[in-house]
Amino acid sequence: MTQDTLARIAQILAERKQASADSSYVASLYQKGLNKILEKVGEEATETILAAKDAELSGNTKDVIYETADLWFHSMIMLTALGAHPQQVLDELERRFGTSGHAEKAARTTSSN
Repeated sequence: MTQDTLARIAQILAERKQASADSSYVASLYQKGLNKILEKVGEEATETILAAKDAELSGNTKDVIYETADLWFHSMIMLTALGAHPQQVLDELERRFGTSGHAEKAARTTSSN
């Protein structure tokens, strides 16, 4: 996903927050509230995991790519519902770039104590 694609999706998701629930799927999720959005994120995460397990056996990644797109999309809806922007996730990933995963995890553990 390029940053341009991410920005376009984020813009549409922000616009849908103000839309009527009967006008779009995303607007209906916002209207139902965070718990429904989180339920969808969990559902998509489970479907992604199952598709990954199937892909490991079959060697075909088509379904895992499809399910991962659903997971990312619903995660973006969650972020928008919380007033966060997907760019913040990219910024966090950029911040971590070049940092050892072990060092990053240790920093989280130290800062949370």
